[in-house]
Amino acid sequence: MSQQLAYVIITPYSLHKSRTGGILSRLITRTGLDLVGARMFAPGAELVQKYAEETISANDPQDRRIQEHLYNYIRKNLSPDPKTGKKRRVMMLLFQGEDAVRKTRSVIGNITTDRRGGESIRDTYGDLILDDNGEVKYFEPAVLAAPTPEEAESKLKLWAKYSDADGGVLENVITYNAGETPQRTLVLIKPENFRFPTGRPGNMIDFFSRTGLYIVAVKVHRMSVAQALEFYGPVREVLRAKLKDMVGARAKAAVEKELGVKVPTELEAQFGEALGPVFAENQFENIVKFMSGRAPSETPMGELNQPGSEKCIALVYEGVEAVRKIRDVLGPTDPSKAPPGSIRREFGQTVMVNAAHASDSPENATREMGIVKVGENTFRQIVEKFYGKL
Repeated sequence: MSQQLAYVIITPYSLHKSRTGGILSRLITRTGLDLVGARMFAPGAELVQKYAEETISANDPQDRRIQEHLYNYIRKNLSPDPKTGKKRRVMMLLFQGEDAVRKTRSVIGNITTDRRGGESIRDTYGDLILDDNGEVKYFEPAVLAAPTPEEAESKLKLWAKYSDADGGVLENVITYNAGETPQRTLVLIKPENFRFPTGRPGNMIDFFSRTGLYIVAVKVHRMSVAQALEFYGPVREVLRAKLKDMVGARAKAAVEKELGVKVPTELEAQFGEALGPVFAENQFENIVKFMSGRAPSETPMGELNQPGSEKCIALVYEGVEAVRKIRDVLGPTDPSKAPPGSIRREFGQTVMVNAAHASDSPENATREMGIVKVGENTFRQIVEKFYGKL
């Protein structure tokens, strides 16, 4: 079976109701496919109309009436709000693997009035309610996806063409009350959550949804060594200062045990001054390797900027007091000190393997978003790499 590229669009309503995490968890765990890309879109009227037109298809296993419901739904619910003019948010996910289109569709399910109690994504999150005359009273598909590999290609190429103009880090898509000042903050769902297909990334997004904040950007990111060095650069000096006393004490204890002599206090301090920086640098190298897949000392200069082997999800959340709200849900760096119900208490293991990262200030959020380049159009790159230039 050849490799396929499949897409899933999380609808504005599913995003608004914070169903993103649950949908992502099911897609990752039940398909076993590789999540290779993600991008936020605020589609304009032209993209919406063209996508709606391609929804009517003789190859779709769902009947023509369902296709017409989808056509009308897309035009109404993905188009800019006619009252405010604001564009609506959708999240596009890209999955790659053998038989990817069929596997995603089997997890998504078809649209029917006969619900099966949560067997598929649409059973759980979608609705099709008819009146006594068989007319639609309420329709919400939860997600949108292509029925065949051929249609996946056609629709992905369409969205890729608009991915610069209508996608990226979304601006002016959220309405705030008078006097409210929104912030933006960066979240990285770390590499340990992608070593095998698991619901952890989606579960964490569910945790973050408790903040009431809005996702305005998303990217599947492979951090280069150079990016990791810059991203975690401020940690380097902190480690040197923070670990000096600990290293001195451990060195003192080791010498006393090995040589059977009492080490004076002033010598312990000298151990810390001499060995602290060495140990701190080793820890810093481990952090960079954990995030990128390679330690700086093992990486030739010409390969520092190459994408790393480790995968993470980068998300930008927007809203009032975004930095504080995200940090409160995340919990402190050390999972053993994190409160019950926090992400790091639930999913973290050690100070380094601690599930996720979040910016600690608006200034750092700006700095970190610039390093990760959350708005970079890797979506189009993936589509063109798979199908060829548009």
